[in-house]
Amino acid sequence: MKLKVNWDGVGVAASLLCAIHCAVLPLILTSLPILGIDLIHDPYFEWGMIFLAIGIGVYSLYHGFIKHHRKLLPFILFATGALLLITKQLLHDQQTLFLILAVPFIIAAHWMNYRLCHKSVCTSEHHKH
Repeated sequence: MKLKVNWDGVGVAASLLCAIHCAVLPLILTSLPILGIDLIHDPYFEWGMIFLAIGIGVYSLYHGFIKHHRKLLPFILFATGALLLITKQLLHDQQTLFLILAVPFIIAAHWMNYRLCHKSVCTSEHHKH
């Protein structure tokens, strides 16, 4: 049995994890610095999460574009969200604002890509066989 990964689902999950990490984790895990663990402000961890989300997104959207729908709107939405994530990391005083703006764009891009892939002719034909 071949394992089939829903990369849009992975992308949405990565975006949500990033949002939770950036918005909720500081409120819940304020004791981590006492234990010597500070993922909240670790720039390597932050950039790693951003590049992970971008990597998953580009792979997922490219696959959907090439194999199923040829629509650019998911890429435009995703690129907007990715740029907002990068801006979040560069403008530390306004991280929460840019995160709140970025996540809906990224999730919308994955959701649209998922819907377009499942509405495409090749996907519909594939399920008939």
